Amino acid sequence: MIILACPDSFKGSLQSWEASTAIRKGFEKVGGFQVLEKPLADGGEGTVKVVTLARGGTILIREVTGPLGEKVQAEVGLLPDGTCVLELAQAAGLSLVPKERRNPRFTTTYGVGELIRDAFQRGCKRIVLGVGGSATCDGGMGALQALGVRFLDRHGTELLGIGDNLLKIARIDTSQLVRPPQGTKLIIACDVRNPLYGPQGAAYVYAPQKGAGPEDVALLDEGLRHWARLIWEHLGVSVDDLPGGGAAGGIVAGLFAFLGAKVVSGIRLIIELTGLDRAVEEADIVISGEGKVDRQTFFGKTVYGVLELCRRFHKPLFILAGKVEWEEVIPLPEEVAGLFSIVNGPMAEEEAIKEAPQLLEWVSFSLARTLKKFS
Repeated sequence: MIILACPDSFKGSLQSWEASTAIRKGFEKVGGFQVLEKPLADGGEGTVKVVTLARGGTILIREVTGPLGEKVQAEVGLLPDGTCVLELAQAAGLSLVPKERRNPRFTTTYGVGELIRDAFQRGCKRIVLGVGGSATCDGGMGALQALGVRFLDRHGTELLGIGDNLLKIARIDTSQLVRPPQGTKLIIACDVRNPLYGPQGAAYVYAPQKGAGPEDVALLDEGLRHWARLIWEHLGVSVDDLPGGGAAGGIVAGLFAFLGAKVVSGIRLIIELTGLDRAVEEADIVISGEGKVDRQTFFGKTVYGVLELCRRFHKPLFILAGKVEWEEVIPLPEEVAGLFSIVNGPMAEEEAIKEAPQLLEWVSFSLARTLKKFS
């Protein structure tokens, strides 16, 4: 019996490849199964490693500017077909900012622009950028500054590319913009559909998760509205209603307008790049999972992408999770053969996070015994 282990990460606890390893170990304790591992990602942390390892590529380390202006080490994936895989979280991720310093008014995507510029210089014909897990709300201003765009206030002084300065921009100078070389495609992997600004936009929905208070949120939203007006005036490109324009603090809108970036479904792109569809077709049983299963799980998240493949190929899907919000997910989709929480009885969250590898392994062991008994 072929088991496909294709979990997403368990946020704050396990990377997806650690989760797939735990599942494999649980099945190996029982024996009699062939376990294939296909760890997944959603465009956030782990995307470079997941895709590059799946495709037999090479991971390079590049020093770039972090969200607070410090130097950080970022992973870059180079695939055999010439595709370059980048991860916003490596250069502007929330995990790079200490909790006491989190405020998206003062963080930048400058390092993301440095990664894109490096990919252009390498001659990569397809550049994939995952935009999950950001600490920023600068509309992509920082990234574009790293690519040569100058943002000037009403006195002609150049502004730093941070969210706090969006409202201060009076003039944009693109004369030194480093554009994609001819034939190069910049693709943004994004499953968020939120617009750039407004009640469902980048500031109001996501900035509070990054440390912004109510006054910060209002200022950032006003800045993003101003940013959209400037883009229209300077480029003749409307980003007001761009689906996903508000993802990662609005960087999607900025890269779409200035570089012609194409926005695609993150999970569908990950499926393509990792060959997950072929793996699901060959498997007898599919096991996925994530840290928390709730109503959002079956509306565009990574596990939902796995579910769609199981539906297409008529494969049973088991989902393992750190926490399950049962009232939000019942009734389960028909393809879900089982949904299990890995938490073993009453347990503090800190303890559950610490023990996650062992808990996931033992639940997988129990599932393996059940499958073997009735196979």
